[in-house]
This record gives sequence, structure tokens and C-alpha cells, in this order.
Amino acid sequence: MSWIATIPFEAATGKLRRLYERIAGPDNNVDNIMMAHSLRPHTMEGHMALYKSVLHHSGNTLPKWVLEALGVFVSGLNGCAYCETHHFAGMARLLRDDAQADQIRSALADRRVDAAPISSGEKAAMRYAEKLTLRPAEMVAEDADALRTAGFDDGQILEINQVVSYFAYANRTVLGLGCSTKGDVIGLSPGNSDDPDDWGHH
Repeated sequence: MSWIATIPFEAATGKLRRLYERIAGPDNNVDNIMMAHSLRPHTMEGHMALYKSVLHHSGNTLPKWVLEALGVFVSGLNGCAYCETHHFAGMARLLRDDAQADQIRSALADRRVDAAPISSGEKAAMRYAEKLTLRPAEMVAEDADALRTAGFDDGQILEINQVVSYFAYANRTVLGLGCSTKGDVIGLSPGNSDDPDDWGHH
């Protein structure tokens, strides 16, 4: 499941067991990306707090499916099939339109943002995500201005930025430790956006 040793749910004790219980899905399933942190539970705790705040918090105003779509795109750009697979499933579930979800994924996988069946504003967010992912040192104030022109307020620009930045971290966690989807339940996520401390995956 990864290139380093991990501690399974049934063998976990102490803080690790408590964290596993907070994040577990059906049948105490813990995603491999989180299990990869098991030798240092404090890093799992930090990862989950960031993940929940960036993608699953009621303080965000952009639709969750849009945030997930950004994650799918960034993961594809980074070559992280693990995160792309998980978050496409989450995006499709939230979008509730399998045909549109498949068309979005196909267009983004080919880096054809303009061909994706999404709004012009959402396309602008994808272009920002692509540049920040592939050419971060080239970002300029005009990149934020383009998002304002597309209709996003500054808080929403921050949301977009944080999703792109989070996936840079998550993708490198997965790719650098060799996490696979073997044993994972694909597409589960924390459902309770109103409680930042509720990390249960459903």
C-alpha cells in the first residue's frame, strides 16, 4: 500500500487509534494516503485538518464539486492517479451528472480546459490552477486579476489557491511514498462541512 511501513487499524493504539477512529470509513477502512502517516500520527492530524478546511468546510463559498474538480485537474497535472481517482469519484457524486463528470475529466486530462462543460469562470479557475501547478514562479498579480474579472471575490480566489496548494502537498505525499488505491474505498470524503472536527469518511 506504500513504500514505508504502516500500522493497520486493528494494530493501532493510543493517538494513532484515536485518529483512525475519527477518519475511518465503512468497516474501519482508512485511506492509504492517511495510513501512510501512521508512524508519525501528528502529521496525519495536520494533513486531515488542512484537507478538511480546504475542501470540506462550510466557510467556503465555492461549490464543493468545483473544488473537487480543481483537485482532479491538479492531480492529473502532477501525475497522481491515486488522488485523481479518489477525487473524481467525489466530484462525480457531488455533481450528480455522470455524463458531465466524464466530459470534465476527459477534457482536463487532455489539458483542454476550454472544452470542459463548465462555466467561463470555472475555466478561469482551471487556467489559474494549471499555471500555479506547472509554473509557480511565473505567477503574477494579473493571474489574480483574471479571476476577479471572471467573477470571483478575493475570498474565493483564496479558496482556489488553497485547493491547488493542498493538492501539491497531497500528490507529493502519495507519489513520494508510493501509495496505491489497493484496499481503499474510492471516493469517500468527510461529509459534515459544518463541523471542522468531524473527519469521518462517508
